[in-house]
Amino acid sequence: MASHGTHPRHRVVVLALDGLLPFELGIPQRIFGKARDADGRPLYEIVTCSVRPPGPVETDADFAVLVANGPEALATADTVVIPASYELGPVHEEGVLTPELAVALAQIRPGTRLVSICTGSYVLAAAGYLDDRPATTHWMHAEHFQRLFPKIKVDAEVLFVDDGDVLTSAGVAAGIDLCLHLVRRDHGTAVANDVARRTVVPPHRDGGQAQYIQRPVPEPQAATTTAARAWALTRLHEPIQLRDMAEQEAMSVRTFTRRFREEVGVSPGHWLTQQRIERARHLLETSDLSVDQVARDAGFGTAQSMRQHLQAVLGVTPTAYRRTFRSSKGVVATGVRAPVATTDQARTRLMATSR
Repeated sequence: MASHGTHPRHRVVVLALDGLLPFELGIPQRIFGKARDADGRPLYEIVTCSVRPPGPVETDADFAVLVANGPEALATADTVVIPASYELGPVHEEGVLTPELAVALAQIRPGTRLVSICTGSYVLAAAGYLDDRPATTHWMHAEHFQRLFPKIKVDAEVLFVDDGDVLTSAGVAAGIDLCLHLVRRDHGTAVANDVARRTVVPPHRDGGQAQYIQRPVPEPQAATTTAARAWALTRLHEPIQLRDMAEQEAMSVRTFTRRFREEVGVSPGHWLTQQRIERARHLLETSDLSVDQVARDAGFGTAQSMRQHLQAVLGVTPTAYRRTFRSSKGVVATGVRAPVATTDQARTRLMATSR
């Protein structure tokens, strides 16, 4: 692990496989590479490696990438990220590793955090890392993935699954969601939100990939629920009724609820709770407001109500969350891993976003 000053940087090693998608290969560098502490220092070191000695790696585009590190870099990783590849061969067809890939993965130290983007999950599965665990992959491959690896609990609807030390994402851009989630888990909401702003992507996407499978593209003239969501976000501290949101779009409650779920992937009530939790996290990290004040400003009404919601979603109390992500000067703490929920809680929390 490299160090910068007195703070060791978390080393992320990205495994570049032949046939890789350049977009997905660049996601870890873009997201982790933009994460900074309060003094502007990088929080991660990102290294790209191949299963072979340094040299070119073919992509699914009309160019190759020159990778400067061989598989020995995997032994130095705190987190290993495996993006998708279109040339997995027996990994995709038979669920077994090639000898070259098996030798490379054997260098990963026990306890290293493992992450896959899109069909990179096939590599983790073939190596046995996903046996008896929940996982996801691109929805187009989910059925095949489940048949090939029956021990895995595949959920094709979510954007990603956090199972503690092993995390899997759905297709392509869901890798951004997962990497942002890891930054948030490692360093808090403020740091993750800053990375999202720099990358010009939402810090959190509602719903799961089911919305991309089932929902037809709406007609351009069709009414949406965008204005109601924008209206609600400015009033999270107030009681918000479903009929109030429906009125913003001049819809009946029934029509609004159906349209909202089609567009966002969750119910209006679930969405409101998600936004209030994010608001509470932000205030706990960045303000000196008391827990009671945070609960009121986030729209939970009472500290007890907020405590119940945070414990259900994050597995920690508001006080514990603030202690983890605040330094003595009131800025986001660096180099501290969040106290995450148990495996079952994390799985439930992340899968619930698509319900």
